[in-house]
Amino acid sequence: MRQVKRNVRLVTEQHIIDKPSEVEGFPQREWSIEVWLLNEKGEQVPATIFDKVVYRLHPSFGARATQTFKNPPFRIQEEGWGEFDMTIDLVADKTHPVQHDLNFAQERYEAKHQITFRNPKPALLAALRESGPVPGDENGVKAKRAAGAGEESAKKKKRTEKNVDMDKLADGLQKLNEDDLLQVVQMVHDNKTPESYTKNDAELGEFHVDLYTLPDTLIKMLWDFTVERGAL
Repeated sequence: MRQVKRNVRLVTEQHIIDKPSEVEGFPQREWSIEVWLLNEKGEQVPATIFDKVVYRLHPSFGARATQTFKNPPFRIQEEGWGEFDMTIDLVADKTHPVQHDLNFAQERYEAKHQITFRNPKPALLAALRESGPVPGDENGVKAKRAAGAGEESAKKKKRTEKNVDMDKLADGLQKLNEDDLLQVVQMVHDNKTPESYTKNDAELGEFHVDLYTLPDTLIKMLWDFTVERGAL
C-alpha cells in the first residue's frame, strides 16, 4: 500500500466588529479560516490537492452550519459571538476529517494537521508531487522494469500464439510514465489467471510480473495499451 503524508495548515483570523451581540459580555466578531498546504521546505502553498473542503459549524448557524468550498484557499468567513469546535472535511479521493478549535484568544493563529493519503489515484499522485516527494518514486526505474520484464521464468520461450514480440513489449512497458504504469498494474490484477506470476512489493513500491505467465488476452491488452501510449 502506497502512503503519502502531507502537512496541512489551517489559518484562523478573527476580530471584534461594531455589531450588536446576542449575548451580553460577548462581543460580535468576524472570523475566517483558510486551508493551506506545507511543501517539503515547510513553505505555505495552495492546497490544490483537495477537490473541496467542507466546514461543519455549530448547529446554531442553521442553514449555514454546513458550507462547502471548491477553490483554494477554501476560505470561509462568518460572524458570531461564541467559540466552538468544528469538523473540517478535506476531500481528495476520500474524505479526511480534522477537528478545529475556533477560539478568540488571538486575532490570528495557525493549526497544523498531518494527512495520510493511502493508495492515492493517479491524478492525486500528480498533485501531491507538486508539494514534495512521493514514496516509491525513487524506485521508479525498478518499478517500470519489474512491471515490464518481470521475473525470469522457465516458461520463457517463443509463444507464437500470442503473436506479440515479448521483448519489445517488455521494453515498451519500461518507457511508460508512472500514471500509465498504475493502469498496467490494475489491468494485470483484473485479468490475470491463477497461473499468472505477480508480486507486489509495497515496501519498495515495486510490482513484478512474468509476462510469459499471463493469458493471451491480457498480453494483447498490454500490447495495445503500450502502442496507444506511443511507447512501442
